[in-house]
Amino acid sequence: MNRLADIPVRPAANVKITPENKCDFCTNSKCCTYITQEIDTPRSKYDFEHLLWQVSHENVKAYKDEDGWYLLVEARCTHLQPDGRCGIYAVRPEICREHTNDYCEYDAPAEDGFDLYFPDYESLLKYCKKRFKKWKRG
Repeated sequence: MNRLADIPVRPAANVKITPENKCDFCTNSKCCTYITQEIDTPRSKYDFEHLLWQVSHENVKAYKDEDGWYLLVEARCTHLQPDGRCGIYAVRPEICREHTNDYCEYDAPAEDGFDLYFPDYESLLKYCKKRFKKWKRG
């Protein structure tokens, strides 16, 4: 989705972007609008049937990257403030504290790093039909 609100604000030419100031220019706080969950590598038809069921739900996608297979669930953090800042920054969870923005969605969409990406049922079903010659569903 290419909405104007999703376009990062680019700083003036004389401002150097660093990890310390990068979040100030990110208008859509993309890193706080989804979660990922690593899953076992799907191998069998049954595994892919299960994955098809999962991506059939709203805001659930799947991808594979160099680290493995993941579910991606689009869900905005409840602590994200209207200005894009964290409402519990001082006491945020450790995983948030460990998150690095050295190279993040401000620099390029996360999808650019995916080996495989299934944003919906249809895309995964197409993959299943190519992977399993005897796939009979759909």
